[in-house]
Amino acid sequence: MRTYHCFWLLFWAGQPHQGFLTPLSKRTSGFPEKEKVLVLSGNSRQDLHRSKRSWMWNQFFLLEEYTGTDYQYVGKLHSDQDKGDGSLKYILSGDGAGDLFIINENTGDIQATKRLDREEKPVYILRAQAINRRTGRPVEPESEFIIKIHDINDNEPMFTKDVYNASIPEMSDVGTFVVQVTATDADDPTYGNSAKVVYSILQGQPYFSVESETGIIKTALLNMDRENREQYQVVIQAKDMGGQMGGLSGTTTVNITLTDVNDNPPRFPQSTYQFRAPESTPLDSPVGRIKANDADVDENAEIEYSITEGDGYDMFGITTDKDTQEGIITVKKALDFESKNLYILKVEATNTHVDPRFLYLGPFKDSATVRIQVEDVDEPPMFSRPAYIMEVKEDVPLNSIIGTVTAQDPDAAKNPVKYSVDRHTDMDRIFNINSGNGSIFTSKPLDRETLLWHNITVIAAEINNPKQSSRVPVFIKVLDVNDNAPEFAMFYETFVCENAKAEQLIQTLSAVDKDDSYNGHQFSFSLAPEAASSSNFTLQDNRDNTAGIFTRKTRYNRHETSTYFLPVVISDNDYPIQSSTETVTIRVCACDHRGKMLSCNAEALIHPTGLSTGALIAILLCIIILLVTVVLFAALRRQRKKEPLIISKEDIRDNIVSYNDEGGGEEDTQAFDIGTLRNPEAIDDNKLRRDIVPETLFMPRRTATARDNTDVRDFINQRLKENDTDPTAPPYDSLATYAYEGNGSVAESLSSLESVTTDGDQDYDYLSDWGPRFKKLADMYGSMDSDKDS
Repeated sequence: MRTYHCFWLLFWAGQPHQGFLTPLSKRTSGFPEKEKVLVLSGNSRQDLHRSKRSWMWNQFFLLEEYTGTDYQYVGKLHSDQDKGDGSLKYILSGDGAGDLFIINENTGDIQATKRLDREEKPVYILRAQAINRRTGRPVEPESEFIIKIHDINDNEPMFTKDVYNASIPEMSDVGTFVVQVTATDADDPTYGNSAKVVYSILQGQPYFSVESETGIIKTALLNMDRENREQYQVVIQAKDMGGQMGGLSGTTTVNITLTDVNDNPPRFPQSTYQFRAPESTPLDSPVGRIKANDADVDENAEIEYSITEGDGYDMFGITTDKDTQEGIITVKKALDFESKNLYILKVEATNTHVDPRFLYLGPFKDSATVRIQVEDVDEPPMFSRPAYIMEVKEDVPLNSIIGTVTAQDPDAAKNPVKYSVDRHTDMDRIFNINSGNGSIFTSKPLDRETLLWHNITVIAAEINNPKQSSRVPVFIKVLDVNDNAPEFAMFYETFVCENAKAEQLIQTLSAVDKDDSYNGHQFSFSLAPEAASSSNFTLQDNRDNTAGIFTRKTRYNRHETSTYFLPVVISDNDYPIQSSTETVTIRVCACDHRGKMLSCNAEALIHPTGLSTGALIAILLCIIILLVTVVLFAALRRQRKKEPLIISKEDIRDNIVSYNDEGGGEEDTQAFDIGTLRNPEAIDDNKLRRDIVPETLFMPRRTATARDNTDVRDFINQRLKENDTDPTAPPYDSLATYAYEGNGSVAESLSSLESVTTDGDQDYDYLSDWGPRFKKLADMYGSMDSDKDS
């Protein structure tokens, strides 16, 4: 069984635009024929059925920017299987379905719910389908259709830039391209003239024009001059609908700047300039400035100045100030009012960048006359030379004239000049100068060997105005004379072996001379007359400023003569001949069979170039001075240690009094507390020292009382040990007072202070045996014994 199904899709674009609707009678096959398999219920066999679907199909349009209050009707969806009993349900899917486009599921009517804008989306693709409302199964395959949004002229042309900036050279020809502007229209260019843009100029005539189709702006006026007007503002309009009435339009602004070309020559504002310059103006100093005006700018206004002619062509120069384009006139040579006081120059100003296109306008240069008046000033004296070089022999007598300097006042007044030597350049006052005529003479002896060149400065000042002064350097060379005798090049101290052979070379001598010799020094060597015949050595002059010492005999004995002193006379060949006598010290030493020194009688010499006697004496003196310094330092340290610790008189500790005599006798008891000596337990150990600040306070230590019959040595050792282990003891050497001489010893007290209290007899006769130093003491105690006897 074959059935045919048709699916009608009807679109109405709205009553005002019926011309855009597609007739319902136009039917197209929307979907190709496709076999449909129907499944029969029960066990009956399955039959294949072919059904044919028919659609009414077109490409439909919908106007944009709908302004009505109701939804915009789009069209109607209908299936040929729709019996009108409400068993079918129409559904819509795709672009904007359910939002922009809605469908009545019963009737298939499609409506647009919002205003549509073609510029946002020109085409919508949707899919339609009819399904059985009861079973939910589609009765037709899903079909796709297109809705195109029809354009209206609702967008004005828009330029790509709000403001255009362009520039062209001034004096350009008519029709010179300036810039191209571009405007775009968002409307559909394929439909009508909504997007057809035409350009026109609203502002900027008659200077510029625009091509209506391309938007190219060109010059419309000949010889536009930047110096007259530099900026132009042009307004361009772009209008759609081909420029017809009712079309939309947009505008843009074009700022056009004329760039400079060198079409103006430089011009001096005046033909003559006058300047004044003192004759003392330094070289390269500016005299004045001139400027030629140029209406151009930047490099087209750059000017180069030059002096083309005039009597001051070689006296002055001119340069260009790159910042101000001014010509700076400077002094090239020294000005002299007395020689010439007026100069006339011709200065020319020329453009450095000339455009050949505008040479017809005339030469791009201009000239002016410059008059320079030289003013007279009071000038300092001028020396005849910039520097003086003089020569003088070193043996010249004092107050001898060695040269003369000359200076004079260049002014017309010709003021007198006085001369002086700048003492900062002659601190030793070796030279002096005659203040009237400038003669330089010596005031102290000269010595070429000490200083070859003397560089002094001479000052010349006007007598009437000493502030006007000038200086000149004077270089004085001291010439040499033969005033120094030659001498050994070094100190010679050599040795000779005891087993030396005759005519054996033991030393080579050389000499030096402080004097200068133009032809080279020639020295001659010889033995002094007193040693020429009796010497044990001979001297041979090598004629090359050296000489050799040779042995005269075969053997030498160091026990007989340990040292020989050989006088050598050295002479030069200059005039006057100078000579000196030098001494060579030769020691006799024991040597091995190869001639190597083993030992000498006085001192062992390792090699001839060892330490000299003078050096050894200097070393010995240094050692002695060092030892004396150490001894003095140690003595000062010891003296400081012996200074009394008790400075304050209020200190209650016992003092130790030193006497320079032999003793005051038994009556001298003022310096000691006898009771303290007898009773050591009375000493107050709790008293702190006053000469230092205690850092830590310790509990006072009680010293144990000495036992009876304790020996003095044991007592002192005990106290020494206690002080060494006492933490309260000061951390430096101090004087400990042991006020105890012994208690209950067999000898009892050893002090003479208690001798008056003893009843025992004493025998002092042994004092007489101790010598004269104890004579007085022996007489005192000896007389006491005689008194007792009597």
